[in-house]
Amino acid sequence: MTAESAGHRPAATGHPGRQGDVGEHVRAEFVLGVDSGGSGLRVALGTVGSQAPLATAACAEPVRTGPCGIDAAHLLEQLLPTARELLTRHGGGSRIAAAAIGAAGMATLGDQLRAELPAALADALGVRRLALAADAVTAYAGAVGQRPGAVVAGGTGLIALGTDLTQWRRADGWGHLLGDSGGGAWIGRAGLDAAMRAHDGRRGGSAALLARLEAVFGPAPELPGLLYPRTDRPAVLASFAPEVAACAAHDPVAEGILRDAAGHIAQAAAAVCPKAGADDEDCEVALTGGLFRMGDPLLVPLREELARQLPHARAVPGSGDPLIGSLRIAQALATDALLLPPHPTLLRIPLSGPDQRPGRGVTDQGS
Repeated sequence: MTAESAGHRPAATGHPGRQGDVGEHVRAEFVLGVDSGGSGLRVALGTVGSQAPLATAACAEPVRTGPCGIDAAHLLEQLLPTARELLTRHGGGSRIAAAAIGAAGMATLGDQLRAELPAALADALGVRRLALAADAVTAYAGAVGQRPGAVVAGGTGLIALGTDLTQWRRADGWGHLLGDSGGGAWIGRAGLDAAMRAHDGRRGGSAALLARLEAVFGPAPELPGLLYPRTDRPAVLASFAPEVAACAAHDPVAEGILRDAAGHIAQAAAAVCPKAGADDEDCEVALTGGLFRMGDPLLVPLREELARQLPHARAVPGSGDPLIGSLRIAQALATDALLLPPHPTLLRIPLSGPDQRPGRGVTDQGS
């Protein structure tokens, strides 16, 4: 069910004074950026020549994931009416020169999207060029743009992605059981472990974290029964990460957890950051995502670790989010100016065009 069919029109925003200028938009080449994540679907309508979107809209219902991966039909049920409404408001009919769809899980769960979206979007919106991207790629485009560099996207999980514009390098993003080291779930789990150690009287425990566990979840012995049956365990673990940050100023165990997290984050950045070139230019490492809103308890040790592990890197805050990144990719695709390297699952360009350049790919950490 789309936001419209549920009786809730997509929340749209635009620029005052532009909606009446229909003639300008009719002549413009429209592009579409889409960001599909755990909190819902966001859509941005723009033009080829404008940096800022003309308007954005949000559908609160997240796209479903089923046995076949991300549900293409459910994504289209939300995207198509939203895109048509934005086009109508700006006098564009149904002409989209290029679109970029960024989705969490695209790399591993995007087979159905890659199989069905190209034809569906061409038929419904006249999309001539399409990019299907992992959310880490759109985060990169939003934070770094089309320059060599690296991005660390941190939230519940953690993934690092870098490119020298010939291939992608990825580190982590393997989920809370196999990795995501230094991410929100990792920090929260480490904090809860320290709390349970204090409850048991084992070494490495933290009385401060035990007090926060009991304030948030109740008696410590009841925590396993609350946590293990949950299907959203990573999110529950990550919800305790701010408690660790709040204790770090006065609790050495909590401070040590964040310092260890900073080390893991810096390791992931070091694994994907392009090597310094002949001109010895700094590698720009952008930090994006809610994890870094913890502030100084995490950022201070992280800056120290980055300086130690990546002396040629320069940490910068992300200059844009994944929705802006998807719009930037669509704009570059529409003008044959896409410099980010295509890849079968990370950045797929399924429609024919000059953007399909051979000999580009991805390597994992250490390769």
